[in-house]
Amino acid sequence: MSIRNFRTAFVLLMAIAIVATGCGQTSSSNTNSGSGATAANSPVVEGIENLPAAIADKDEIKLMVIRKIGGDDHTAQFLAGAKQEGESLGFKVDTFSANGDTAKFHDAIAQATDGGYDGVVISHGDDPATVDAVQKLKDKGIPVVAFDSVGELAEIEGVTLTSQDDEALAKYALDQLVEEQAAEANIVYLWVDGFPAMVRRNTVYQETLANNPGIKEIERFGVANATTSVETQNAVAAMLTKHPKGEIDAIFATWDAFAIGAARALIEAGRTEIKIYGIDVSNADLQIMQEENSPWVATAAVDPKMIGAVNVRLLAKKIAGEETPSTYNLEAALISQEILKTSTQPVNMVTLADIIPGWGTTDAFEEDWMKALKSSNDK
Repeated sequence: MSIRNFRTAFVLLMAIAIVATGCGQTSSSNTNSGSGATAANSPVVEGIENLPAAIADKDEIKLMVIRKIGGDDHTAQFLAGAKQEGESLGFKVDTFSANGDTAKFHDAIAQATDGGYDGVVISHGDDPATVDAVQKLKDKGIPVVAFDSVGELAEIEGVTLTSQDDEALAKYALDQLVEEQAAEANIVYLWVDGFPAMVRRNTVYQETLANNPGIKEIERFGVANATTSVETQNAVAAMLTKHPKGEIDAIFATWDAFAIGAARALIEAGRTEIKIYGIDVSNADLQIMQEENSPWVATAAVDPKMIGAVNVRLLAKKIAGEETPSTYNLEAALISQEILKTSTQPVNMVTLADIIPGWGTTDAFEEDWMKALKSSNDK
């Protein structure tokens, strides 16, 4: 072989070797690219002890979270908590708020039914059509968790109906009202019928009035839509013109969207002698409560991000084939101005845990395999 031919053969052999090495590296990279439950054959998933086969065998797990009400911070936090929890497990999570539009809400459920989702969380389904829609999801083998929705859903086999402990929420707020307003008070009731949570809160309200005959309701208002706070502000402003100082002592607001509107009306009218006792909490709510001379003196709440997270954990257990309860209530807490004043810094939804032990945290339904998935995803 001539020197020229030897050199040509050597170059060809080296080129083949480089290409072969490159292909080997690419193949190795692809093998190890997956993580969490979205890559069932990856070493990360295979190394997780007791990972349910129904989770490990799926290439991707897709969840849909659909909420009927919207336009408020509580909704935003609920959806954020659900999305964060699902993604920490390696799932794909889509969220949708219908902003109170019933047609859009049911259309979203219908799309989820045929959208290739492995599980669905619905929130605030309040009509018989919701029961029919959830039954269709179940008939297609799609597990469902429903938050603050009609009680009939618990009768569908395999569905878990979750809620805040609405009785405790109402009792915390009303007990504080009765304690601070003494035996006699004229109050405004901000409430809307038609929602299961509101019905439960109203039951406690009626019991409170019956047990405290000196507490008298003189006005009420309530709408649930994308402009609830604005409409409530206008309604309360009108009440203030009708009732001069001394005729209204307090307001019981069964939803923070009501309390926000009421607080704005009282502050603008200079009627902060009227005190607000509410339900639910957000960063915006805490900011108002901490303003100087704020009329909003107490609110009972469950962390909405935690609610979203717990609903997703329950859904993950269903997808995994694990046992879940038919109903579950999340524990409530009372947040008062007095508690907020114990902090030397402004309090928000994160730092609330510094003054209320256990706020925003729970290990409910968080299985060891979920913790391992979160660790594998560095979440």
